[in-house]
Order: sequence, then C-alpha cells, then structure tokens
Amino acid sequence: MNADYVIVGAGSAGCAMAARLSEAGRSVIVIEHGGSDAGPFIQMPGALSFPMNMKRYDWGYRTEPEPHLGNRRLACPRGKVIGGSSSINGMIYVRGHAKDFDHWRDQGAAGWGFADVLPYYQRLENWHDGGHGGDRDWRGTDGPLRVTRGARDNPLTRAFVDAGEQAGYSVTGDYNGQRQEGVGPFDMTVWRGARWSAAKAYLRPALKRKNCNLVKGFARKVVIENGCAIGVEIAKGNQISTIRADVEVILAASAINSPKLLMLSGIGPAKHLRENGIDVVVNRPGVGQNLQDHLEVYVQAAARQKVSLYKYWSLLGKAYVGARWLLTKTGPGASNQFESAGFIRSRAGVTYPDLQIHFLPIAVRYDGQASAEGHGFQAHVGPMRSPSRGEITLRSANPEDDPRIFFNYMSHDADWTDFRQGIRLVRDIFAQEAFKPYYKHEIQPGDAAQSDEMIDEFIRQHAESAYHPCGTCKMGSRDDPMAVVDPETRVIGVDGLRVADSSIFPRITNGNLNAPSILVGEKASDHILGKPALAPDNRAPWVHPDWRTKQR
Repeated sequence: MNADYVIVGAGSAGCAMAARLSEAGRSVIVIEHGGSDAGPFIQMPGALSFPMNMKRYDWGYRTEPEPHLGNRRLACPRGKVIGGSSSINGMIYVRGHAKDFDHWRDQGAAGWGFADVLPYYQRLENWHDGGHGGDRDWRGTDGPLRVTRGARDNPLTRAFVDAGEQAGYSVTGDYNGQRQEGVGPFDMTVWRGARWSAAKAYLRPALKRKNCNLVKGFARKVVIENGCAIGVEIAKGNQISTIRADVEVILAASAINSPKLLMLSGIGPAKHLRENGIDVVVNRPGVGQNLQDHLEVYVQAAARQKVSLYKYWSLLGKAYVGARWLLTKTGPGASNQFESAGFIRSRAGVTYPDLQIHFLPIAVRYDGQASAEGHGFQAHVGPMRSPSRGEITLRSANPEDDPRIFFNYMSHDADWTDFRQGIRLVRDIFAQEAFKPYYKHEIQPGDAAQSDEMIDEFIRQHAESAYHPCGTCKMGSRDDPMAVVDPETRVIGVDGLRVADSSIFPRITNGNLNAPSILVGEKASDHILGKPALAPDNRAPWVHPDWRTKQR
C-alpha cells in the first residue's frame, strides 16, 4: 500500500493536512491507531469528562512521579480516536496571543510570526459570534472549523465577567481578535449543539475523495533508507507491514508519540538511542526535550443559591440532560459549559497575559467528581508560560511500551510565585459585588490557606495538567542544535520526513492548544505542497498601554 503522503495520526493537525493535501490532488494515507468517534460521549459537549477517561478513546498515559508535586503521577490524556485529542478535549478554542507567535519567529521559526499565522487562522475558521459581539474583521467565516459561543444563560457565567470588570479588568468582546487581555466570552468548537472536531471539519470530507484513505494500525517506526524516509512500519493485529510514501512521511502523532516514533526510528539523542539498542540514523539531541504544559488548580466556592449546574448532577438530572440533547441538541448538554474566560497579567511589568482563567458554573473535577458541598462554581487558573521543561524518553526499544513522560512541573521559583498570584487574583474576582448574591464560602484552597506556605502545599497536592503538552520536536533554524524541524516542518538531517503537530511549538502558546495545533496542520500543508505562504497581515494586536506600571 502506498500514497504520495503518509500521515501518522488522525488528530488536529493530521486531519487538516489530509484535507488540504488531498484537496490539492495528492494521494494521502492517514494511519490511526484509534477507532471511530461515533457515540454520544464524544459528540455531546456537556459529556466532555467521559471520553478523556475512557480507554477506548484515550492512550491512558500517566507522567513519571513529579518531584515538585509530592511525587504524584498525573494523568496525561491523548486522543486515541479519529480526530485525536480534538475528539476528547474540552472544545475550548484559543488562538494564542500574537506575541506568542512573534516569539516563535524571533527564536528561529522564520515565517511563523503573528502576521504570518493570522491569515491561516482566518482560513481555518468558520466563526459564529452568536450575537455576543467580537472582532469580525480579525476572524475567518468560511473555513472548515466551526467556532461558536455558548448561550451564557447561567447567571454565574455572567457574574464572572461582571466581577472581573468590577475588579478593574477590561471586558474583551473577542479574546481571539485584536485584544486577548481581559474577561469575556469563551469560544468553543461546537456546532448545532455537538462537538465539531478536526475529524468532522477536515477528515470526513477528505475521505470522500478517492485519493484519501484511512488505515487503522499501530505505527511502530518510520522506515528510513539511505537517509530518506520511505514509509511507516505498522502493526495490525499480529501482522507487521510497511505503508510506503512516494513523496514524504509526515508525523502528526502528538507531542508524546511523535518524538517517540522519531527515537524508535533512530532519530534523537544518540546516547539515549544507543542505551536502548537503537541504531543512530541522525543525532538530534532536541528530540523529546523541551516538553511543556499548562498546569492549573481549581479555586472552588460553594454557592449561596441553587443556580449552578449541580441541579443536573442526580441520575434523573443527567437523564434529562442526555435525553434533551439526544432529541434536540439543546440544553446544558449542548455546551462545554466553559462560557466565560479571563486572560490577565499577574503583575505590572508583564507585557501580555500570563494567566488564564476558565470559569465553570459548577464545582467539579475533570474526572467528573462533583464537590461534596453541592452547588458551587470554580475558576481554573494557572500560568501560561512556565519556565519548567521536561522530556519524553523511551522506556525501551519496544514500540508497544509507553514512553516515559516527565514534565518536571514546578521546578522553577517563578512557577510558585505565578501560581500563588493567580489564586489570589481569582479570590479577588470572587470577592466582587457581582458574586455577592451567590458566594457562600471557599471550598478550596479554603479560607485558612492564606500564607505562601499553605497555598504552596495546596498547589503541591491539587495542581493538575490542563492537558496541553507540546514542544518535544522544536521548530527552529537549521543551525540550532536543539531544533528538530526547520520552519517548513522538515526533520533536520533526514529527507522525506516532516513533523507537524503541537510537538513543534518552540514555546507553549497562551490558552488551549487545539487551535494552534490545527493552525500547524494548515500552514504545514502549504509548505508540503510548495505553495507560497498566505500574504502576511500586519495589523497590530492590543497591548495594555500601561503594562510597565499597571497590572490591570
């Protein structure tokens, strides 16, 4: 079996590339280990806690013990399903801040500044503001990815934005437009009450073409001959075979599996490969390094009134939500319930937001466990640009073995300073007049946790991943010894091989990573096809005019 291009991974970037390459008339085979994305648990936005906790849809990865978090092993879900993590994520759509991409450019990823990527964001989006306002000129309205906003009917959701404004933060009508900084409505990849994954946006239309095919199988390694990638070795049942690429192999297997596949193929840190008995094809010391993520804690409050989503938490309530969604695609099940957001700066002197707040009108964990207090609400808060770096390494040369995932969370003093500040700033928002009718008391960290030491202990015990791993196949200039791919996503030192997914991010972007992952697939497609890049859009994003002296 062969095609012009063999893509490993039917996730956010892989689906986008399959669509764009096949649309251009090239033959494409997409290899995906996971199965179908059909079924209500994936498709119902309100059921988002289910698929990321189901072995059927998730690789089930866990980190190594994290020494700065009490040696806890944290969950690291990755989608093992058509659509990849876009089929099991929280459906939150955040482009990232303009300065994130300018940083990429300045660190060696030429052609990836904000002016360069903005036209690709506009190309991929089909944005519907739902009457909530926004920067329509900055958005795309005829792309494949549907982006909408929730109804924001819950009074707690509106109270968060009102309280943020009362606390002195600006209201931004569109954090994905000219101005990210402030509080305002969240965007989500939901359309007509159902999840709109990369599979729906890109892969399903592509598979209707004769030149695009999906192959179910477990990718074992890239086959390399004379310094050139010629195919991918896959296991299907008990059979091992090679799918040949006539032009290129493209890895889009995630920030966890793309570096793993490179190392299994002999591309990576030479010493580590030899220790695992793998012949070195190319010594690229950056493979698996530079691992980054967003870590967060939940500041939870008990509610004075019975207005939270907890009213649906009984068996009867869940049955009502599920039945209404199945019949009409409306009601609480039609939203991810992340409908209000905050992007704020932790202190004066920070150029652009370094804290993200997800507000949720219920006190609940990602695993679906509601607070014992009953009615409540919470804000997820965490730093956007942690200086901590981890790594992905092989456990052995056996492709069946999970890789070692070590984030090295909270290994810098700045992490602790920023986290404490984030918690205190959320408390300040919750203390505003808009929350007075609803706020009863703090559930966690708890009113007693005021000192740095007590807040640090809360973080150590309760911080969780926001599930945004990236950076392990860093994009940079060809003379950067730690770069893995060049700015056209070509693996340095190997012909016919590219990586295009969140692993190539030089540094993590502000917010959730699904949007920039799809962006990578979109822009990489033009590089692969040898097409000229879209014309840059040089409009300047908003930056607080007094950022040097004011925090808000």
